[in-house]
Amino acid sequence: MSHLETKWIKDLEHTWNEEAIRQAGQIIRDGGLVAFPTETVYGLGGDALNPDSSRKIYAAKGRPSDNPLIVHICRLEDLPKVAAEIPENARKLAEKFWPGPLTMIFKKTDLVPKETTGGLDTVAVRFPDHKVALAFIDAAGGFVAAPSANTSGRPSPTLGKYVYEDMNGKIEMLLDGGQVGIGVESTIVDVTGEKPMILRPGYVTYEMMQEILPELLQDPTMFSVSGNAKPKAPGMKYKHYAPKGELTIISGQADHVRKRLQQEVDKKRAQGYKVGVIAAGEDGSAYQADSVKVTGNRDDLAQIAKDLFRMLREFDDEGMDFMYTESFSDKGIGQAVMNRLLKAAGHKIIDADQEETDDSNRQ
Repeated sequence: MSHLETKWIKDLEHTWNEEAIRQAGQIIRDGGLVAFPTETVYGLGGDALNPDSSRKIYAAKGRPSDNPLIVHICRLEDLPKVAAEIPENARKLAEKFWPGPLTMIFKKTDLVPKETTGGLDTVAVRFPDHKVALAFIDAAGGFVAAPSANTSGRPSPTLGKYVYEDMNGKIEMLLDGGQVGIGVESTIVDVTGEKPMILRPGYVTYEMMQEILPELLQDPTMFSVSGNAKPKAPGMKYKHYAPKGELTIISGQADHVRKRLQQEVDKKRAQGYKVGVIAAGEDGSAYQADSVKVTGNRDDLAQIAKDLFRMLREFDDEGMDFMYTESFSDKGIGQAVMNRLLKAAGHKIIDADQEETDDSNRQ
């Protein structure tokens, strides 16, 4: 795979390039791979109906092939071709949130190969809300399988340059649409059971969906530490989004967090390590470290979500050995932020409200 010349088409957010979109679609039809922007993160696209394309996606990512891929569509009327049953719950969600950052899991039709679904009888489907993505999917034949366009386990890319860093030489083309809008992957809802269930939190929140589906459930494994549960959805099984250095979350009352976080930073720097910090806007000037990344204020969770993966990538660029982040509210999209942070940190959390001597929470 390493002999490919990756063609990087830049500035699509400002300069429409019909010919590049057409070429990208042809690459997919010919069995190749193209990275493309969506409103959430960049996707690594292949032909969802071609088993070889799915194998190529797994190979390019270095991703286990039992981790299902999301099938991206560009027209609602194409859904029945890949979804064998479309329950009323799903229709309601589609009406309200599609196109948008919501993925639904359906029973699959025979048209969708098991290579695309990670061996499962269900298929994850999304109708993205991004003009480059929609034009590309259409040019590609209407069904593009795509996980995030990063090497497996690394932070998902929200900028084209990070896609290029991970995928150069492994894919035919990168459609660069600039920085994405949302910054965390789509919400995933399983609509195959008696009651719909959220398997992965995202921009479309539990509260938003519950208004139209009062019986909506949340998968208890979303925030659990154990990795033993069988994954029903993309990205649930493996350590994810992790920077190269070691990330730890500091939780507790704000003043305790600031004090404890700085102590941890000082300890590591005294040992000669490079240390980075992620802080809310209010606390930006509170920390001394090798790199301090300031995100939105605590109540601006959408901004925090948008910045998160980019900050983790920048820490990699800067060669940070250890990173510490404040914890954030888990209300609304904050639930998605904390879900990604927990995975990126491998569930390493220090409770700043506990005494310094209590190390029991450091598994």
